[in-house]
Amino acid sequence: MYSVGFDLDLTLADTRSGIAAVYDALALRLGVPIDSAVVISRLGPPLETELAYWLPESEIPAAADMYREMYEGIAVPETTLMAGARAAVDAVHEAGGRVIVVTGKNTADARRTLDALGLVVEAVEGSVFGAEKGSALASFSAGAYVGDHVADIAAARAGNSVSVTVATGPYTGEELREHGADVVLGDLTEFGAWYDGWRSEAAFA
Repeated sequence: MYSVGFDLDLTLADTRSGIAAVYDALALRLGVPIDSAVVISRLGPPLETELAYWLPESEIPAAADMYREMYEGIAVPETTLMAGARAAVDAVHEAGGRVIVVTGKNTADARRTLDALGLVVEAVEGSVFGAEKGSALASFSAGAYVGDHVADIAAARAGNSVSVTVATGPYTGEELREHGADVVLGDLTEFGAWYDGWRSEAAFA
């Protein structure tokens, strides 16, 4: 019951500078203009969705392969922890819960990112977005799912999990609340207090 799912980008990991660097390198290799500042302002959807803003449909698969080839060497070293991320994961483990990361990023790069940041989790499910995340959350019996995007609210609903959001991505706390989040936190430094209260309430439910 106390196990928790987390999104990765802008929830646990600050991937903005690393992703921007990969897109800059990709633009140079392809010889096409890509505004990486615009890209990182809307992180969340799958890679192919973002590439569709910049490339013809026929060129997207090859560009996606190129991006993923560069990601480990360019983006992972530049990725840092979001505020409170380590403490949030530790809080779940210390309470006897398990952690699953469910993300739009491909599973291999998600695992590399977590390993580089030193975050230990029990499972990783990648290349899923929005309600597609629900089956992974349900199979893991995640009581809550924490994310920064409105699509993460849909994910929690699909997985029958409590929707916990952090206003560290492209949406404000008010916007997340308007989209139906059950819980809105400023960032993960507030997670521990919420989690302790949630477990206490569940114990007496």
